Amino acid sequence: MKALKLTPRDSRIAALGLLLLALLLGYFLLLHWWFVAPLHGIAAQMDDLRDTQARYAAAIAEKPQLQQRIAALGAGQAASSAFLPEDDPNTAAADLMQRVVDAVGAHTEGGSCTVTQKMPVANPPAASGEPYRKAAVSINLSCDIQPLVGVLQSLEQGTPYLFVDNLSVYRNPVAARQGNGPPLETQFTLSGYVRPGAAAPAPAASAPAPADGADEPGASP
Repeated sequence: MKALKLTPRDSRIAALGLLLLALLLGYFLLLHWWFVAPLHGIAAQMDDLRDTQARYAAAIAEKPQLQQRIAALGAGQAASSAFLPEDDPNTAAADLMQRVVDAVGAHTEGGSCTVTQKMPVANPPAASGEPYRKAAVSINLSCDIQPLVGVLQSLEQGTPYLFVDNLSVYRNPVAARQGNGPPLETQFTLSGYVRPGAAAPAPAASAPAPADGADEPGASP
């Protein structure tokens, strides 16, 4: 096999190429992976820390404005028309029953509607994590279809916000057959949320009672 002979020019080019390759290998093996790459990683971590510090500093600077907004939102909630006007569940339950009576009295077109039973629901259940107290009443109506629809709509579509749950409507066969009364018997639970009130002040701690045998003020030695 005939050996390939390189000209002096080609030999210099090949030598330069091998030198560059050796330098690149030496850089990556001795410098980049041991020194340059770790420094790049540290610089990236420092940039992340600077960004985090800047976000926290901005949040701290906005703390007074956020506190003012929270106070304004709390005041707006207390004054919101979405809540029942009373701050006591028992009084609010009486108001709910009166609202039902007023709604029934306002919808007399298309038939008759009467409240056959109304009673407060003791300790109405609240959903997990619910921040507001609820007042609820159990209502029984005997109505024709048109006034019944009007009563339910007026209760759920106005303010304060009221909620009709556990609705049960069934036909009264005796009244329907005799034609002497409304044919639909309706049962449901009406609930709403009482207006948030200011937190009651904590009771003052009473002074501890004197121990048995201890001297009391004014007692003779």
